[in-house]
Amino acid sequence: MSENGEEKLLAVARHIAKTLGHNNNMADDILQIFSNFDGRFSKENLSEKAADADPRACAALDHSLKTLDRRISHYVSSDRPIWADSADAAAFLDVVDDLVAAVAEWNHLAGDKSVGALLIRAEEMLQHAMFRLEDEFRSLMERGGESFDLTRPYRSGESTENLPFDSEEEEDEEIDDQARNGEHEDQIPVAMPVTDYDIVIDALPSGTINDLHEIAKRMVAGGFGKECSHVYSSCRREFLEESLSRIGLQKLSIEDVHKMSWQDLEDEIERWIKASNVALKILFPSERRLCDRVFFGFSSAADFSFMEVCRGSTIQLLNFADAVAIGSRSPERLFRILDLFETLRDLIPEFESLFCDQYSVSLRNEAITIWKRLGEAIRGIFMELENLIRRDPAKSAVPGGGLHPITRYVMNYLRAACRSRQTLEQVFEDYGHPLKEYPKLDDRVAHSSSLSVQMDWIMELLESNLEAKSKIYKDPALCYVFLMNNGRYIVQKSKDSELGTLLGDDWIRKHTAKVRQYHVHYQRSSWNKVLGILKLDSNGSVPPNAVAKSMKEKLKSFNMMFEDICRVQSSWFVFDEQLREEIRISLEKILLPAYGNFIGRFQSVPELGKHADKYIKYGTEEIEARLNDLFQGSSGSTGSRK
Repeated sequence: MSENGEEKLLAVARHIAKTLGHNNNMADDILQIFSNFDGRFSKENLSEKAADADPRACAALDHSLKTLDRRISHYVSSDRPIWADSADAAAFLDVVDDLVAAVAEWNHLAGDKSVGALLIRAEEMLQHAMFRLEDEFRSLMERGGESFDLTRPYRSGESTENLPFDSEEEEDEEIDDQARNGEHEDQIPVAMPVTDYDIVIDALPSGTINDLHEIAKRMVAGGFGKECSHVYSSCRREFLEESLSRIGLQKLSIEDVHKMSWQDLEDEIERWIKASNVALKILFPSERRLCDRVFFGFSSAADFSFMEVCRGSTIQLLNFADAVAIGSRSPERLFRILDLFETLRDLIPEFESLFCDQYSVSLRNEAITIWKRLGEAIRGIFMELENLIRRDPAKSAVPGGGLHPITRYVMNYLRAACRSRQTLEQVFEDYGHPLKEYPKLDDRVAHSSSLSVQMDWIMELLESNLEAKSKIYKDPALCYVFLMNNGRYIVQKSKDSELGTLLGDDWIRKHTAKVRQYHVHYQRSSWNKVLGILKLDSNGSVPPNAVAKSMKEKLKSFNMMFEDICRVQSSWFVFDEQLREEIRISLEKILLPAYGNFIGRFQSVPELGKHADKYIKYGTEEIEARLNDLFQGSSGSTGSRK
């Protein structure tokens, strides 16, 4: 076959490959098949890259580029927004398509000097077109985007797509209306509570989204995908920041958070919880949806743009939670940090669904890390509570053996904390202390949850602290009244609560028995001597006058001792009425029979019987009355039962 004929054959093969191949890879596969069929159809021979550019084709390309340049320049040089007119927008997109297609078609001949020069011109034209598309893209974004306003109510499941987007003129009219209605120009709208997060935000009208998608499609095709993402991200980022600002979220550094007063920090945590729920359940999902619509067909660009939009706001939210987690671990902070922990825990599924691609997965991982750090902070707070109990000094005794402030504080604290039992169990099950750190606890804790072990350990520390404090009292009876009071309070606060459930019925029974034992010890140390005085001698050989003298001495001693005990112990305090009644009844049971027997015997002695009333100071009813006056307390010793 002649050289000219073979060249025609090769040209036909190239044409077939180009016609049948839907893309460059498919065309290469077809050329490979031809090469396997006949060596003359090798990829080197068939490749258009090996062909020299036809001068006539170069002239046609030059003419085509000049035409495209005139059409592009018409739009690029215009001061009027192209997308103000839908016909102009469509025409501009068509000319961009033609230019991109021309560059793609001739790019394989870039090695040819003439074609290469023309392609440089085409690239410059394409760059100018892309710059103008970028400006139009930004203009559409800025005209359509208004921050999400929580000061107006949204219905469940409502889309904001059809809501009016305020223009500057409308805003001016609204301000004028407020002025006419006598409203103060500086009045700040208050965000309404958001309880239903089933809201979809279409911050841009559908028509605008379609226009943005068409522009994005051309910019990606022209190699300006990153520039398009950058413009998109910068505009939407402003929207997010403004929306979060409207609901009170401040930009705070870690240092700012650590310098805040606790009251201010509590308020900021409340705002953070609201902002986090709005961001993760409303704003971020809406941004994801918008990204997917604008960059439809370009998943990588959509993922990258979404990450760039949400990254700053997400880091702002996470940095605040992190600052709280690594800050002070004072026990009073527990409840707000629990709120933070629970909020972030409940939002982890949103983090996992939203930030799952290669660009944003680090945000999801950071959220999980900070959530765990909040758990560590909660455990650290309980360690600080342990230290607080250990360090509470046994300096001065509570007047009247009443409730010690540390008892009231710790028990109310634990009851309140255990209302979040499920969360605390999660914290301590995942990162609880090993049992070897609690050597004094019973063997039963080996079968208990980590939170139960923690509560048991704190109670052990509290009891040890109270026992040390009881030794301050010089009167053993008052020591036992102190232990009785505080032990009773501990049992009562544990019963019928989540704390009691964690400690267990056996623990409550054991400590109820302890209180009874303190009662017995009090009774013995305080009243055994009195009962000993009332004990009757059974020796019948004692002369009558000696018996009378002995009984007069005993009655006198009883009167003095009883008077002294009642005087002293009436200033002591038993906070619980039921416990006070139990003590009174038990004293009546042991004292009244003994006293009655003694008085009966006293009156039966001949030498005393005639003048018995002269020596008997108290009747049975008077004894009862004096016992009723015990443990009423004086001012400053009664304490609080709450």
